[in-house]
Amino acid sequence: MANQKEQNLKLNIAPEVARGTYSNLAVISHSPSEITLDFAQMLPGTDGAMVRQRVIMHPLHAKRLLAALNDNLHRYEQQFGTIEEPRVMPQGDTVPYDIIGKA
Repeated sequence: MANQKEQNLKLNIAPEVARGTYSNLAVISHSPSEITLDFAQMLPGTDGAMVRQRVIMHPLHAKRLLAALNDNLHRYEQQFGTIEEPRVMPQGDTVPYDIIGKA
């Protein structure tokens, strides 16, 4: 969890960034000094996926991100219920679950 100083951090966000980017595929790769997260969008009927955003971070920051995501997902599930992985790929899904996150 973030300490009090980090919780009071003021974030400025440009309007084009505030709109966000949709991603239904993430590919994670790494080197000894950095972790790279490629957020892509794969659409039915297209050849391949288009990377929409790339985030490169130090491994320590990636570990902190993992902890923050875990904490937020835990709180989400407490509020809205358990997130279940479907046993069968939903109709119209564009990518098999077993390749998500592999680089």
